[in-house]
Amino acid sequence: MFGVGGIVSDLTGGLRGPHLKGSVVLMRKNALDFNDFGATVMDGVTELLGRGVTCQLISSTHVDHNNGGRGKVGAEANLEQWLLPTNLPFITTGENKFAVTFDWSVDKLGVPGAIIVKNNHAAEFFLKTITLDNVPGRGTIVFVANSWVYPQAKYRYNRVFFANDAYLPHQMPAALKPYRDDELRNLRGDDQQGPYEDHDRVYRYDVYNDLGDTRDVLGGSKDLPYPRRCRTGRKPSATKPDHESRLLPLVGNVYVPRDELFGHLKQSDFLGYTLKALVDGIIPAIRTYVDLSPGEFDSFADILKLYEGGIKLPNIPALEEVRKRFPLQLVKDLIPMGGDFLLKLPKPQIIKADEKAWMTDEEFAREMLAGVNPMMIKRLTEFPPKSTLDPSKYGDHTSTITEAHIGKSLEGLTVEQALADNRLYIVDQHDNLMPFLVDINNLDGSFVYATRTLLFRRGDGTLAPVAIELSSPLIQGDLTTAKSTVYTPHHAGVEGWIWQLAKAYASVNDYGWHQLISHWLNTHAVMEPFVIATNRQLSVTHPVYKLLHPHYRDTMNINARARGLLINAGGVIEMTVFPRKHAMPMSSMVYKNWNFTEQALPDDLIKRGMAVEDPSSPHKVRLLIEDYPYAADGLEVWHAIEQWVTEYLTIYYPDDGVLQGDVELQAWWKEVREVGHGDLKDAAWWPKMHTVAELIKACATIIWTGSALHAAVNFGQYPYSGYHPNKPSASRRPMPVPGSEEYALLERDPEKAFILTITNQFQALVGISLMEILSKHSSDEVYLGQHETPAWTSDAKAQEAFRRFGARLEGIEKQVVAMNGDPRLKNRTGPAKFPYMLLYPNTSDHTGQAEGLTARGIPNSISI
Repeated sequence: MFGVGGIVSDLTGGLRGPHLKGSVVLMRKNALDFNDFGATVMDGVTELLGRGVTCQLISSTHVDHNNGGRGKVGAEANLEQWLLPTNLPFITTGENKFAVTFDWSVDKLGVPGAIIVKNNHAAEFFLKTITLDNVPGRGTIVFVANSWVYPQAKYRYNRVFFANDAYLPHQMPAALKPYRDDELRNLRGDDQQGPYEDHDRVYRYDVYNDLGDTRDVLGGSKDLPYPRRCRTGRKPSATKPDHESRLLPLVGNVYVPRDELFGHLKQSDFLGYTLKALVDGIIPAIRTYVDLSPGEFDSFADILKLYEGGIKLPNIPALEEVRKRFPLQLVKDLIPMGGDFLLKLPKPQIIKADEKAWMTDEEFAREMLAGVNPMMIKRLTEFPPKSTLDPSKYGDHTSTITEAHIGKSLEGLTVEQALADNRLYIVDQHDNLMPFLVDINNLDGSFVYATRTLLFRRGDGTLAPVAIELSSPLIQGDLTTAKSTVYTPHHAGVEGWIWQLAKAYASVNDYGWHQLISHWLNTHAVMEPFVIATNRQLSVTHPVYKLLHPHYRDTMNINARARGLLINAGGVIEMTVFPRKHAMPMSSMVYKNWNFTEQALPDDLIKRGMAVEDPSSPHKVRLLIEDYPYAADGLEVWHAIEQWVTEYLTIYYPDDGVLQGDVELQAWWKEVREVGHGDLKDAAWWPKMHTVAELIKACATIIWTGSALHAAVNFGQYPYSGYHPNKPSASRRPMPVPGSEEYALLERDPEKAFILTITNQFQALVGISLMEILSKHSSDEVYLGQHETPAWTSDAKAQEAFRRFGARLEGIEKQVVAMNGDPRLKNRTGPAKFPYMLLYPNTSDHTGQAEGLTARGIPNSISI
């Protein structure tokens, strides 16, 4: 039964005196990488020599005065049975459970509170947990690691893991405090300049200077502010010293601290291969296909063929290289083998039930409340809508929409009455885009308008678009004024198609803003400083670390992949989204006005005029459009998060004084403000972090942003936008005017004229392929209300509060299903018969539908 270490122990008389028995759960590298045969052989040799994986317990109660007052350290204990893996139980794919026995007397050495783990093998392994059973006076003690442990020679320090107890800094047992401080210093790595290696665990900040030498540095200046990203320490660019050099295509991954890398299942399922396969193989094949074909879709039926059988992609060298580099089973959906290569795409939900429903005004308006970007709509409070652009630069940009345009669409109300009754709403992209349109429209094949879409809430609770204003920049001396035209609904003939094009131009604005701002900036980018600061300033034993850490899973890694492949110069976003090379500078300009406190859903709804404060409501706010699926579901989820955070944090912070005296927490919040979001450090809206209420609101906002907000803007991308006429990513030419060739084509062949106006074929095929990847739930997703490690804390009160949180979320799931079946709530499904499920938590899903393109479910974190 015993491995060599155990045999040696038996031959020398066995263990002397009292001992503790335990178990270690880990994933060995050879279980994850079947090509790593050499490492497997070397590991066997080290085991035969008795120098395998060893563990040493550290006392939480007895100090060693000869070692700086640190907790006493026990003798090394070897893992047993390493050489006999076939006899070991598999916990899940690739996981093994090993026995370990410690020579340890609680009477003499005290209660273990931490453990040193040394890896003397040639390869790393992923350590999940170490559990001690039947500890006198304590029972079970669990050390939670969830960390890659590399060979000991790779580290300048011992790898130490703590028991799953939660301690504020002043509560930490004196015997463990030096280890706590050491671990934080190691993670900060402020004395390590880089470049960092795979095994490194260094969390440091940097600006966005790694997007390519032809792009501006984002962050560190008032002109181009930005959240900070993870430092990699790579050498400066040879041609631009203030830029970081970039990796060569197909070579390596952008550095993130090792424990931020995807788990092995996700790595093989998705990002390790699929994004690179897209960029390095599929995109060149699509480009060749478009060059060899007519290069355009001719009709909606032509586009629908994508989902009915796919298209034949050429067998080109780039595609062959990808096939060789990446195992078939990992990219087979993108690159089938044998015969022709087919780009075969599943039918997006928006056209599953009805292929034409997207064209209706009802569906167009519904998606502003229940689509992939439902956080742009605002209540209109003045008419005509005003502009906030600087008149000294832009002149007067007041909207040209008049009562004559919309008066007949207000169910008998005047504009003044409709305003007073909270029945007029707007999606206003005019001021957002006008400053960039001169540059954007100077790009080849680009013509984009700045749009205002005015909507009326009808008596049945649905919205109807009543006017769309299209504006383009007009240079008049030193001013950039607007040339504007207003379009109103028509549903027949060429005027009906003009209206369809007006909606398409508005959708182009919405698509670009969604991708760059609602999605990338407001979730991915703004979260990374919180991830870095939490790891640098909060010990793993800190209650706030335990609360927030699950909501950071994979975020730094997906962001690093995005900088390498998606948002970089010439990356997929620049290929497919209309601002192209101006995309990231545009997001920087928007970040100037980012406000952390307004990321909380109730605050956001009040700011947009979609809700008003109501102390009598459970959520303290009341929606002005009751049937607003994103907000209705979101408020339930927000309230559940806020309740959970309140119940949890009040366990550890009985009053404001305790919080104010928490040195780690105060350092964390100071670093978030002054370094991670340092370009906005002087903003008056930052919470001071003097009260428990401020901490509760801040933590709830972080969790909301990393879980529900990201789910709402991410997992509907392919379901809503995978059919690109519904959500075009670009527009190429102006609205046709009578007498022009384009107008004649619109009369003669309206579908072709529409298609020639929106995203071109290459952009569409690349964008749709990307969205299919990004909209999928991974096979190892961890959803809100779930925990990857059941023994994440030893605190029974915290565990019970978390169980209540999960139960509330299951109740919300039932509520969402019930509302989607209520015929009175017409905005829940709409003409497309596509129910809104993006904020369905998915914690209780046992149907096998949790993985893939489900258009539902809230993962714990920004993991894709």
